[in-house]
Amino acid sequence: MSVRVLLVDDEELLRLAFGMILRAEPDMEPVGEAADGATAVELARRLRPDVVLMDVRMPGTDGIEATRRLLREVPGTRVLVLTTFDLDAYAFEALRAGASGFLLKNSRPQELLGAVRDVARGDAVVSPRVTRRLLDRFAHRLPAAGADAAGEGGGGEAERLRVLTAREREVLLGVARGLTNTELAAALGLAEPTVKKHLGRVMAKLGLRDRVQAVIFAYERGLVGPG
Repeated sequence: MSVRVLLVDDEELLRLAFGMILRAEPDMEPVGEAADGATAVELARRLRPDVVLMDVRMPGTDGIEATRRLLREVPGTRVLVLTTFDLDAYAFEALRAGASGFLLKNSRPQELLGAVRDVARGDAVVSPRVTRRLLDRFAHRLPAAGADAAGEGGGGEAERLRVLTAREREVLLGVARGLTNTELAAALGLAEPTVKKHLGRVMAKLGLRDRVQAVIFAYERGLVGPG
């Protein structure tokens, strides 16, 4: 079954280039193109792509707002952000908006194809360590610890965390610190498949899409901090 991809970039030549790369693969199917975020959301609602390759710096509705709207209105779709620099404030904001990762625009074709396939499978295309670097750099943009709970009348976020077992909380904190499953297994004295099961339960209970969202969740709730 082909991965259905929506291409979003205000540069026509880039859309053309990405489309040619994808069409050359038997398991890829570009289903549409958009030059701005508003059009991207409209097309995603109609076409229901598996993956959206989303530029962030566009006139009108930018890729960050488009990502928020798209994931709210077409929840089965995943967003892979296109950016110029790997420590870009736009990439950081896109991850917070729900994107499953980001890709440099000058990536090699095989990197692009691998990233699209990974995101379509439900994986994140940013390692937790890179996410940590982004969060450390832009930590001043995060809400104060406990701000979300206060916004929900107090205790809202505490209630969400209480659904986790002690072991699941340990796994969440380890992921937030940038540990791989292998490193977590060694640190906690568990088998790697057991770590994966615990992490799957954490994401299901907290409504998180992937490891990147788990790292951001932990930062925003003050469970871990910069450094």
